[in-house]
Amino acid sequence: MHDSEQNISGKTLISVIDEFDSSTQNEAYNKSFRKWRSNKENPYAFNFETNTRESVFNDSRGFESHSCSEAEERIVGRIVYLIGIVMLMFVVIDDFLGGVLANLLSLFGLNIHASFFTASMYGSGAEIVIIMVTVAVVELVVPMLFVHSRLKMPFRLGFMSKVNDSTEIINSIAVTFIICTVVCLPAAYSGTARDIYTYFSRIDADVSAWGQTEFIVYIVFDIVIVPVISEMLYRGAMFGALRQFGDIFAIIVTSVVPCIVSRNLTEIPAVLMISVVASVGMLRSGTILTAFFVRIIYRMYNLALIMLESSSSIDALIIRNGFMLITCAVGAIGVIVIYLIKKSSRRRCIARYKWETPPVKILYVIVRTFPFTAVTGICFLETILRLIM
Repeated sequence: MHDSEQNISGKTLISVIDEFDSSTQNEAYNKSFRKWRSNKENPYAFNFETNTRESVFNDSRGFESHSCSEAEERIVGRIVYLIGIVMLMFVVIDDFLGGVLANLLSLFGLNIHASFFTASMYGSGAEIVIIMVTVAVVELVVPMLFVHSRLKMPFRLGFMSKVNDSTEIINSIAVTFIICTVVCLPAAYSGTARDIYTYFSRIDADVSAWGQTEFIVYIVFDIVIVPVISEMLYRGAMFGALRQFGDIFAIIVTSVVPCIVSRNLTEIPAVLMISVVASVGMLRSGTILTAFFVRIIYRMYNLALIMLESSSSIDALIIRNGFMLITCAVGAIGVIVIYLIKKSSRRRCIARYKWETPPVKILYVIVRTFPFTAVTGICFLETILRLIM
């Protein structure tokens, strides 16, 4: 599909950019995307172009023709290498920054203590929140800025911002309600949000959680700021670079990577499904705002379940189950309504791509790319250790 063959002065020219399916986004985005890909100096741009009647002389191999398959492997390898660096940054910051900050604050006489070998911290609530918020933001902001600096994408290209279909935003939110209900059991009983709630509840059981400043500050960051930055990382320039090889490839990679770095087996199903919904919703609506809403609603849903579960009321279980049932029903109704409204006017929103390289070989390129494979292995070991400890 992407091999564009044009007869120019009797010569056959192959260009992967000209035939890329660009009908899924607005024309301003597509023009900017093609311009970014056409930059011959951009090492991450898949802009293979060749004349099938020409060959290049190589001292060791004689006359040879560069193939589109070789270009695919080369660019995929470079992008995966970049993603591996991003994953390494995330893991190192997540594992060590909290301990470093805690020990630094401790040297200045503040009531905070932590170990480099465990994720636990103890001390004053204010200091703990400062560290948790700092780590949560830095571990996402630094990789995000690194990706954008390396890919050199224009702002509007790195972050889809044109709303092509507002009903798809509503549809994505409705689907999120359903997904949240499906994955609620592993998501509600694990993760940072529940840990922080338990910690603050222990501090003063007689004070409402929402009356504690530190808790509120952390929740604001956990529910709003962190999800937005997370989506800017995965659904930003990283997604844009990957979608040169089709939106399906971009969706798969940007959904699997956060699962790997989560290092929590119980959260992987939720992370995977929410990432897919965020990606598809962004593509169908045309704006990254959809991904923001999806991720924020997921965090809000988790917090609501935690608050309901932590209630001492004898009716807490009934209330929680009722909340889950109503949320799922609202989501299902929303999906059905949007489907009926748009049944006769649906348009294709996923850009297709036909690979020249066999999928097995592309997988091999990904697996052999360092440090992606090394960081994946480290995350796998951490996941197992967290599971058995």
